[in-house]
This record gives sequence, structure tokens and C-alpha cells, in this order.
Amino acid sequence: MKIAIASGKGGTGKTTVAVNLALALGNAQLLDCDVEEPNCNLFLGFDLKKQEDVIITVPEVDSHKCSLCGKCAEFCQYNAIAKLPRSIMLFPKLCHGCGGCVLVCPENAITEKKRSIGIIEKGTNEYFNTELLQGTLNIGEPMASPVIRQLQAHIDESTVAIIDSPPGTACPVITSVAEMDYCVLVTEPTPFGLNDLILAVDVVRQLGVQFGVVINRHGIGDGKVEEYCRAEKIPILMKIPDDREIAVLYSKGIPFVEQMPLWKENFRELYRYICKFISYQGGF
Repeated sequence: MKIAIASGKGGTGKTTVAVNLALALGNAQLLDCDVEEPNCNLFLGFDLKKQEDVIITVPEVDSHKCSLCGKCAEFCQYNAIAKLPRSIMLFPKLCHGCGGCVLVCPENAITEKKRSIGIIEKGTNEYFNTELLQGTLNIGEPMASPVIRQLQAHIDESTVAIIDSPPGTACPVITSVAEMDYCVLVTEPTPFGLNDLILAVDVVRQLGVQFGVVINRHGIGDGKVEEYCRAEKIPILMKIPDDREIAVLYSKGIPFVEQMPLWKENFRELYRYICKFISYQGGF
């Protein structure tokens, strides 16, 4: 079972839901796919060990062989190659590593070299009975998706994998959510929350991923998020209140299921609902 926790914008409580759900279930994998700013471990404090580098290939031009025909620059849709009057200029951080420039070069002047753009780390903790896998994109690198794909290659299909997705609706979110069995969209009952929820719903519907909504900080704002969910027939899976005790625990970096046992059962009930929903193929 693979469950993504996503949101249309940052700061809605996505990571809070992902961490507390993983801890409530136990014997689960938690994958922090918010690789530009991974923060699940702020709540867990695991001793993470590096597993591997994330490597992509980028072109390298042999100027002695290059005839300056410009076919490589014409082929590259990401503008990672530019033909100048006397040379070929490369922009490695724009390269997606497709290898097309190598194939179209008539002079065999282009080869590929490897470049690290991030790392994968892993940690476990017997007390929490949870495995944390974290991807970290190197500072200044623009492409998060290769790190996310390599991180998700570590998913253990025999257990439950909780995916903390990046916020927003761009490519890293699509990479995180596209292959999931279910997606939990976390939002707040505010006009901003509703606007970004609508954008996120459009994305997961186009991906064909089953989904439901968790409303965080319920009690603030207005009821328009709930009105929207009712109108769109979107299940509201859970409402987490705007509660002082939860806020205090969050500010101390403590997952609230560890101090508030009722919520551990609430998250387990949320998981049981998702399992039942999937087993009925969304037919109820």
C-alpha cells in the first residue's frame, strides 16, 4: 500500500499528517519526498545514514570532433545546449539526461559524464517501529524529480509506505503522487487553502489517483472547503482541530500521536477507511 500525503501549498500540515500516520500505523516506511527541504526527521530525530548518491548523466563535447553543426542544440528541448559561433555551450543544470544529443551528433563528438545532484539517506528506530527514507537535493540544483524517483525505488511493496510529497502542483508533486494507490490532500479551511486545494484536486484527478481530504486547523476560517468537498463528492477523511496542545507539541517537534493516544486510533481509522475504499475501487 502506497499513500501519498500532498497539499496545494506549503504550511498546511502535510508533514504533520505524514509523520503521525506513519507512527500510528507502526511497521511502516516513511519516505520524505520533499527533497528540496526534507523535514520529517525534525519530528523523529533518527540517526540517518547515507545510502547512495543520486547520479544523472550530462553531455560533454569534444571540441576537436565537433563540427558546430548545431544539431544537438536544435534537439535539446530544455535549452541545456547552445550553439555559439565558435563553440558549443553547455548548461548542465538544465540537462534532463535524456541522451538525445549523443544520438543526433553526426560527429560522435558528444559523450556523457556522471554528476551527483543529491543523496538518499535511511534511518530506523525501534521505539517508533518505523523506517525513514529521505532524499536531499543538493543546494542550487533545479531538478527534484530524479531524486524523488530514486528515493521511491526503495519502497518495500510488502508493507505500508507513507510518502510526504513536496507542496504545490508542479513536476516534483506529480512524480511523488503518480504511482500511488491513494493520495491524502491536506488543506486548511481558509480562502487560500481552498484555492490551492482546488488546484491539487485537478492534478490528482488528471493522474487518476484516488484521493480524500484532511482539514487541518479545523475551526479557523470558514466552511467553504467543506462545501466544496460536498459539491465535488470528495471524502473528508479527518478534521484536525486548531488545538493549543497540538500546536505546542508541534512547536517542540513532538508528533502528537505520541502524547495524545486518541489520535493514534484516529489515524489508524483513517488508514482502515483508505484500505476499504481501495478494496471497493472507490465504489462507496
